[in-house]
Amino acid sequence: MYTDLFGNTRCRVNLHTHTTLSDGARSPAEVARLYHDAGYDALALTDHWTYGEAGEFEGMTILSGAEYNVKVCSTRQGLFHIVGVGMTQDPELPFQSTVQEIIDGLRRVGGLVILAHPAWSLNTPAQILPLKYVDATEIYNTVSGVHMSRRPDSGLIVDMLGAQGRLYPLIADDDAHFYDNDCCRSWIMVQTDDNRREALLHAVRTGRFYATQGPEVHLWREGDEMVVRCSPCEEIGFLSDWVISRRMFTGHGLTEARYRIDPNEHYVRAEVTDCEGRRAWTNCVAL
Repeated sequence: MYTDLFGNTRCRVNLHTHTTLSDGARSPAEVARLYHDAGYDALALTDHWTYGEAGEFEGMTILSGAEYNVKVCSTRQGLFHIVGVGMTQDPELPFQSTVQEIIDGLRRVGGLVILAHPAWSLNTPAQILPLKYVDATEIYNTVSGVHMSRRPDSGLIVDMLGAQGRLYPLIADDDAHFYDNDCCRSWIMVQTDDNRREALLHAVRTGRFYATQGPEVHLWREGDEMVVRCSPCEEIGFLSDWVISRRMFTGHGLTEARYRIDPNEHYVRAEVTDCEGRRAWTNCVAL
């Protein structure tokens, strides 16, 4: 566990990765060892259509998980991948389930429902908005920028959804498959001193975390301003559903920035980048 800039305890968590039980290059035991030794407090093994049992590995929580993809032949039809985490039992979903049937099935067994890599999948807001009961979405997916498509960042889709009033908690995940340079790169820092299932799922559902590749970042409102506090960074950016006004701040070792809210904005989120090019993302703050 880790202590943040404000003295809060946080757990380092990866909610999306693969093993030899589907198309990953390492066994479940090897993956657990890798993430444990990298300092993670919790990990979900989310093989394709394969239920990964909950457990524990030398103090690191193993959350149950699986990834389910909708069986379509074209992105025009909606090529959805849904990650379920923390289920109390195997949802036993039929292989030809629709995306909403997958979501509903995961919820029935207590699962956290994450829309995986919408940029990689070319999911459009028109395809996403009809979905009910999605708990979070990935804003960054490591493997999508390494092996898959050079579309790891779903920030544009997040902002288009936000412009339509849909604000999801934002996850960063590895989705590691080959374990060369796609692992231990992106994660979430969850505000809790308890790394067990119930505490972690509640914190994620209520947005008590930030997504990161290393930097620490926090965002809050003070009067008519939004404030970022972060570990030393080279860039701090405020993003929203409005496109005018100065909102990107650059310099060496920045640790704070303020941005005056525009009357046309309905939410604000923040991104920071450190001197090594590593990034971090806050959740959206509704205005």
